[in-house]
Amino acid sequence: MKITDWYRNNRTQILAVAATLVFAVANAILLLKDFYYLSLIPLAGLVLLLFITRFETGLMCMALFTPFAINIALMPKMELSMPVEPMMILFTLMFFFRALASRGYDTRLLKHPVSLLMIASMVWMLITACTSKLPLVSLKYWLARLWFVVPFFFAAAQIFRNPKRIREFFWCYAIGLIAVVSIATAKTVGNFSDLQTLHRVMQPFYNDHTAYGCVIALFVPAAFYFIFSRNSKGWGRLLSLAIMSLLLVGLFFSYCRAAWISVLGAIGVYVLIRMGMKVKWMVMLFGLVVGVFFVYQSDVLYKLGKNHQDSSYDLAGQIKSISNISTDASNLERLNRWASALRMWKESPVIGCGPGTYQFLYASYQRSYQLSTISTNAGNLGNAHSEYIGPMTEQGVPGVALVIALFMTTFATGVRVYRTAGNRQVADMALAFTLSLLTYYIHGVFNNFLDTDKLSVPVWAFTAVIVALDVYNKPEAAEAQPTESPTGQITNQG
Repeated sequence: MKITDWYRNNRTQILAVAATLVFAVANAILLLKDFYYLSLIPLAGLVLLLFITRFETGLMCMALFTPFAINIALMPKMELSMPVEPMMILFTLMFFFRALASRGYDTRLLKHPVSLLMIASMVWMLITACTSKLPLVSLKYWLARLWFVVPFFFAAAQIFRNPKRIREFFWCYAIGLIAVVSIATAKTVGNFSDLQTLHRVMQPFYNDHTAYGCVIALFVPAAFYFIFSRNSKGWGRLLSLAIMSLLLVGLFFSYCRAAWISVLGAIGVYVLIRMGMKVKWMVMLFGLVVGVFFVYQSDVLYKLGKNHQDSSYDLAGQIKSISNISTDASNLERLNRWASALRMWKESPVIGCGPGTYQFLYASYQRSYQLSTISTNAGNLGNAHSEYIGPMTEQGVPGVALVIALFMTTFATGVRVYRTAGNRQVADMALAFTLSLLTYYIHGVFNNFLDTDKLSVPVWAFTAVIVALDVYNKPEAAEAQPTESPTGQITNQG
């Protein structure tokens, strides 16, 4: 056989070996020269190839890796959650390229009320970033939100047209989360009397016990659904039951009071939904509770002020400490952050101080009589501890109005799909993911985590689930189901 014929027959293998050798030599040189990050270029090429050839698989891989991601400072004043945030950036660019090249993105998704509110929120955030007190910080914050929302809401909503993909996404994140829960629970054994240690056992995967407890609470209702789903049979159902059990163990040992409250709140709303209460009456009931609090706030605050039970590893003590606003450091610091945020908001009630800037500006808005034992004069302990007060301070009244409208519309859509879906499986899935999201909406009163990949990934993906179930399970949806061509381009049929 001639050399030319042999080369022609083995050209692909030869090019693959040559490329491997080039990458290996290049990596060795870069490592010897201390250019560590440049050595990741070959890996980036591999990820890019995955997104080109297996777009949906790429989304599932990011979900699987997110619970294990760790923040790494790539350069001064710039941290990325590795390896998922670089993957999200690449995925976002690929999504825009595919959508513009094929013009095949399903416009029904873009016209959905939840999507319109999401777009409006992103546009307003960009506007307030331009008027920010720290424009560079706000622009970085907006870009991070963009690569959270685009893959896990806009791209995922179309991918989730197939319910099988919803299950795959859930299990990909759940598997990673269960691994972290198992590690954290193992580290908990032998440290039950040391509350500070218990608050750190989930590190380095989750920064603190509040984010850890929040994501576990988020997965509890959906995990409960998969136990009784018709698609869960035999070993699959036993596996679902085992995972649910581990989630409950992790939730308990997270010692996150807000997470406990959010799950109880979701159970209460579930009862109201099953009783047939309309969403508007639920909203009115919530408004009534808030109104009663403000009318009798002096008496309520007086009673709360007499509670001196601090956070404790003892369950009863931990529950009692929820209402302690006199000595509990965590509660006092949260009130300090809220008060500082409101003072900042009063200076710029319409456009706010700029997305992501609160943590850099709140120090001078603190008051000595409101400081707790964990407060710092430098004001370097993070955000406003509220998914509602934070946006109000940073993006003004329109910003928080869009957040509330987005959450309420998603919740109302989920309940409507549950009550109107002709397919029982679709109805139950919609209810489960709606209750999962509700745990975050309740938790959002006390903390905000949508600036992190750990919570943004499942929260926006679960929101996409609700939108997909609504759009693709209407009678007219069967007439124009979007499909994916063998080349990976998204198209519409019908």
